[in-house]
Amino acid sequence: MVNVPKTKKTYCKSKECRKHTLHKVTQYKKGKDSLAAQGKRRYDRKQSGYGGQTKPVFHKKAKTTKKIVLRLQCQGCKHVSQHPIKVISQT
Repeated sequence: MVNVPKTKKTYCKSKECRKHTLHKVTQYKKGKDSLAAQGKRRYDRKQSGYGGQTKPVFHKKAKTTKKIVLRLQCQGCKHVSQHPIKVISQT
């Protein structure tokens, strides 16, 4: 987690609030990949059986750091918004 405050007073866009309220700040994390997604089902079907790797495997990674996305949850109405910040290293 980057060095950010646990709470932040900022504007809430939801229909209930539409004012500056206190928000809980967490770091956005990617959800677990679904095995039932159409692309995953298609890929698994294609991979099964003989023949080795069927699709190109990407190796030319250029970026070393990622943009950090902060997840802001309103403490009044529980509305969640996301706020990307500059590219910084995660320490």
